[in-house]
Amino acid sequence: MYMGEYNHTIDTKGRLIVPSKFRESLGDAFVVTKGFDGCLFVYDKNEWAKFEEKLTALPVTNHEARKLVRFFLAGACEAEVDKQGRVLIPTNLRTHAGLVKDVVLVGVASKIEIWSKEKWDSNNYDDMDEIAGKLEELGLSL
Repeated sequence: MYMGEYNHTIDTKGRLIVPSKFRESLGDAFVVTKGFDGCLFVYDKNEWAKFEEKLTALPVTNHEARKLVRFFLAGACEAEVDKQGRVLIPTNLRTHAGLVKDVVLVGVASKIEIWSKEKWDSNNYDDMDEIAGKLEELGLSL
């Protein structure tokens, strides 16, 4: 399980240092793809296989399902950590997430999210009581 928040920078070549706590679980190769809310999602190979299985099980006859599958799979790439603990984030993914220099890596249970620091800092969590109440309607009780 991934958790925690780490501030890092991306260099001019698009390389990002992966925090050692995350590298231990991710291994030397993992998958990076577009994420929701303008961030990137990072999955270790096992979690990616589970996620990919869910995506490919979606009905090909459903327009929204096809669009969702394209969103995640077309933008996905396998990333490898170099000897300095860095990973190269492709240009298309950096553009999607608005990653220029300062970034935040956030552990979110089965995946890691990569945010531009500006976007991360602009997240507003003032409505968490309301959100928790709505999730209770779905059967999630905290």
